[in-house]
Amino acid sequence: MKSRLHAHIGTFRQLEILLAVYEHKSIKEASEALYLSQPTISMQLKKLAESINLPLYHQIGRKLQFTEAGQAMVETAREILQSCEQLDMELSSLRGLKSGTLKLAVVTTAKYFIPYLLGPFCEKFPGIDIKLTVGNRQQIIERLENGDDDFYVFSHLPTTLTLETIEFISNQLVAIAPLGHPLAEKSSISLQEFCQYDFLAREQGSGTRYAIEKFFASKELSPKTKMTIESNEAIIHSTIAGLGISILSAHTIAFGGKYDLVKLPVQDLKIDSSWSLAWRPESKQSMIAREFAQYVQSEGKAGLSKKYSFM
Repeated sequence: MKSRLHAHIGTFRQLEILLAVYEHKSIKEASEALYLSQPTISMQLKKLAESINLPLYHQIGRKLQFTEAGQAMVETAREILQSCEQLDMELSSLRGLKSGTLKLAVVTTAKYFIPYLLGPFCEKFPGIDIKLTVGNRQQIIERLENGDDDFYVFSHLPTTLTLETIEFISNQLVAIAPLGHPLAEKSSISLQEFCQYDFLAREQGSGTRYAIEKFFASKELSPKTKMTIESNEAIIHSTIAGLGISILSAHTIAFGGKYDLVKLPVQDLKIDSSWSLAWRPESKQSMIAREFAQYVQSEGKAGLSKKYSFM
């Protein structure tokens, strides 16, 4: 006999709410992401739990611990909603790219130049929607592992997954200091001297921090970390305020505005990589996704390179 669970398992909206709570690990953050009140979130999840006659999660202090039934529902919800998205993309293909959604997840530093990449593409296809997710490197790797998006942008690709990639612009990391800093007037600075001054670092999970730690470990050196800061903007302003020196992607400065900063001439400081568009080879790409990949490889790459400059 065929299962009739689908007749009372809940609505698509309830499944979307379930995934948001699971991904954010918080009803409060899920409510903010979905623009719903917390009571509405709780009520919809209660209805969903009642439809399967099993609890979805337990509240332990401030944390949510999903039950085995809740985990199973999350996986099923993900499959159902992805199938709906795939249907939407296939229908968009039949309409000739007049509608549909492109989902892009990027590491934090990429947010400075991604709008310049997306702008011309959206002008070319004004009927499509863009869902842009920004997070640190570890968060975007998790989304990649779950297959949540069409494409992912990294400066340092994860090595544990097989990926298709398109390199589209270089990513140079540069040392910065505020005007008036003891290193700001020097014409040449050794790595050893650089490591003697207070250093402002990005948080664990950041691609920038990953690259910096890997580089200095290869030199058997370590910056004198004074503060760990979770955003490039906060590092920039903390540097200007004289709290320390730092190393950031040149794109953070080039697209983030003009600042009272000095690029330090540190000898042998070569932490170069390239920004890459990545996706899982087994993922089924929609017509929109295929168009975007072709665009990035051609006019998108060329247009972005023209805009790039540092100080």
